[in-house]
Amino acid sequence: MKRLNLVLILLLVMQFGFSRQQVDTIALFSAKMKKEVKSVVVLPEKYSKSKHYPVVYLLHGYSDNYAKWINTVPTIKALATKHQLILVCPDGGYNSWYFDSPIDSSIQYETHITRELLPYIDSHYATIPNRKARAITGLSMGGHGALYLAIRNKDLFASAGSMSGGVDLRTSTKSYDITKRIGSIDKNPEEWNNRSVINMVSALQNKELNLVIECGVSDFFYQINANLHRRLMELKIDHDYTERPGSHNWQYWTNAINYQLLYFDRSFDRKGEK
Repeated sequence: MKRLNLVLILLLVMQFGFSRQQVDTIALFSAKMKKEVKSVVVLPEKYSKSKHYPVVYLLHGYSDNYAKWINTVPTIKALATKHQLILVCPDGGYNSWYFDSPIDSSIQYETHITRELLPYIDSHYATIPNRKARAITGLSMGGHGALYLAIRNKDLFASAGSMSGGVDLRTSTKSYDITKRIGSIDKNPEEWNNRSVINMVSALQNKELNLVIECGVSDFFYQINANLHRRLMELKIDHDYTERPGSHNWQYWTNAINYQLLYFDRSFDRKGEK
């Protein structure tokens, strides 16, 4: 009898645990890169397949990986619940900058995220599979990556953000292994120019994307973010821009993610939600 009771208790504990599960780690084989790539998926509490949720893709920075956000800022679980959305934290490699590299076939993260991971998420989770309910943001390398991917894939994303983004690659010609992805700036200046977000925004029409950009005033990327803001103003492209006290660190990003998700929540079209 005691043994039976123990089994029943264990089953109840397991059932309760699974019902409260908020974080999945998935491993998806990338046909483009010929390797397995992991991502973290954060669900709101009481996630139900009978509902449909907006999705925010949340990109990590240079030298980190798919698990960095959830391990460093576990409060994003509460934010997913508060805003009733799904967070997807893809792996972008140690130093990919979220490009499809023209010189390294193992670095094809634009294709992976937009053509492999995104359809997988929409087919395996209760998403609103519509660009108007899909956003992308990130920090540092991921801030540049989020804007880069959104501008190049406006059919997939209606909203994009950046926190302390490295939005002008040309200021980092000898840093962050960018030359390993697109070659040196001396030999391949067009790659550096064409892949820098501060230049890419010239191709945007006003209101094509909902944009939210921010950077701390003590951040070493502050000036290029201020320049991006001025460029968007010159182009008369609506956007939210914030600069506040802060540096290039997790204290800043732990605070910043609150405002990014609030902005996206207000921007989403949830008409597909059931």
